[in-house]
Amino acid sequence: MKKLVLSVAFLFALNCMYAQDITLPAPTKDGGKPLMEALNSRRSVREIAETPLSQQTLSDLLWAAAGVNRPDGRRTAPTAMNMQEIDIYVYTAEAVYLYLPQEHTLKHLLTGDFRAETVKQPFARKAPVLLLYVANYERMKRLDQQQKDFYGATDTGFISQNVYLFCAQEGLNTVVLGMIDRDAAKNRLGFDGKAQLGQPVGYPKLR
Repeated sequence: MKKLVLSVAFLFALNCMYAQDITLPAPTKDGGKPLMEALNSRRSVREIAETPLSQQTLSDLLWAAAGVNRPDGRRTAPTAMNMQEIDIYVYTAEAVYLYLPQEHTLKHLLTGDFRAETVKQPFARKAPVLLLYVANYERMKRLDQQQKDFYGATDTGFISQNVYLFCAQEGLNTVVLGMIDRDAAKNRLGFDGKAQLGQPVGYPKLR
């Protein structure tokens, strides 16, 4: 009985640990490979270890993807008319978060592992970090649907390439995924918009 109580208490504590917002450490904005070397190293690689990323690596990854890099709030990735309409959802084995670039924090949304219902590829379901790029229609009200589709896809591409280059310079593996379950993601997260692409990120598998 005592062991059961301790197990329940441990699981409760574990859920509480992941059921909260995360303030990310300040991103590292210097060093790394020269741009031409990073471009030369850019690859799509599907062999990804399950080892979790450190908070510092996750911080640097998200800032490189679409973090704030100027006092006026503009980002590392361009968006049409500076709409900043692409939201980045961060899936881990424990929870789902929304990246808030202005605060450089992860807003806790759900506790649990929802990778398998969002991506179809087995390797991506085990990646320690799965990024989901969503075009937020609340920030695109001035556009018609054709424009929403066009700019949502284009601006997602900029962010995805930032992630590719960061991974190339950090020695991480990644690949962009068009085969995602957009309806499942929308039903689970309840956003007003369109899930564009997924992108798992992680360390290379040891051979």
